[in-house]
Amino acid sequence: MPSINLIATTTFGLEAVTKRELMDLGYDNFKVENGKVEFEGQIRDIVISNLWLRTAERVLLKMGEFKALSFDELFEKTKALPWEEWIPEDGNFIVEGKSVNSKLYSISDSQRIVEKAIVERLKTKYPVEWFNKSGARYTVEVSLLKDIATLTIDTSGDGLHKRGYRDRAGDAPIKETLAAAMVLLSYWNKDRVLFDPFCGSGTILIEAAMIGKNMAPGIDREFDADKWAKVPKEYWSEEKIKARKAIDHSVKLNLLGCDIDRRSILRARDNAANIGLEEDISFFIKDMRDVDLYDEYGVVITNPPYGERMGEKEEVERLYKDFGQKFKEHDTWSIYAITSNEKFEELYGKKADRKRKLYNGRIKVDFYQYYGPRPDRKEG
Repeated sequence: MPSINLIATTTFGLEAVTKRELMDLGYDNFKVENGKVEFEGQIRDIVISNLWLRTAERVLLKMGEFKALSFDELFEKTKALPWEEWIPEDGNFIVEGKSVNSKLYSISDSQRIVEKAIVERLKTKYPVEWFNKSGARYTVEVSLLKDIATLTIDTSGDGLHKRGYRDRAGDAPIKETLAAAMVLLSYWNKDRVLFDPFCGSGTILIEAAMIGKNMAPGIDREFDADKWAKVPKEYWSEEKIKARKAIDHSVKLNLLGCDIDRRSILRARDNAANIGLEEDISFFIKDMRDVDLYDEYGVVITNPPYGERMGEKEEVERLYKDFGQKFKEHDTWSIYAITSNEKFEELYGKKADRKRKLYNGRIKVDFYQYYGPRPDRKEG
């Protein structure tokens, strides 16, 4: 069976994390660029990658890539691609677009040309003059970057961060994909205590629990490609059965989350219950300053308030100082915090061992990493 090219799109800064996930799933031969990781696979890999990738935003099927300096060139090269192999006669195909530093800068014109080219190509396969588009969705994207056009079809549908458990998010939620990346970038493992002192709606701890129990993040949701005729339905049922069998129900996790906001804790408990993890995470209403910590070699992974709203700056700065002071007393702990506040290290009272630039939605943030000592094997 001929291979296909797939693209896992990512938030800027997470490409290496997504590549590592793909390697762990058994893929190789990668092409890594800003915001995406391209890899080879078979049709079944559309299913596997959508079910298992924790840090990718979407999985795209790459149809073709070529230079396009004119609309005629864009039309002819798009028409030459085998759209009929994927889009059926009733396929609901829509075209989206983006253009950066390209001669073809009009996105709407590029979308119109690509749609016209696809229609003309499909007419060579299906003897119709008009397509009713009543079937499954096929979202085509024409991406123009420095005059190179990349044509893809989105296999995911809703973004992969939509796991399905978070029907109640807080006021400043962190994306599930970024929360999972923070856990994967840390030295936490399922045998260590994990504490989120600003847990909000619980996303970081829920993602950690899924990692600790080896739960596929896409196991309880639907994807556009699960309605595609080209992707056999048995692939979805077989891979979901494998994913459910892969869950480690025996693992005992020690995950703790607190927040001063009662509504946030209620949301967090509901979200955990939605995915069956309510017994694995302890959420409680408390100020971080008042939490007693007894475990050595624990890990903190957190998304504290940023203080970007009017009147919050002084309060957040005091909070960061108290946060640093508290964990000065627990120097065997490893601390991981993400924030847009550029004074974090100064307020926390210590320079991070490593700082990584990321994005929380459209907000530019830094991921501060403070490494505690390795756990003693006896303590393990």
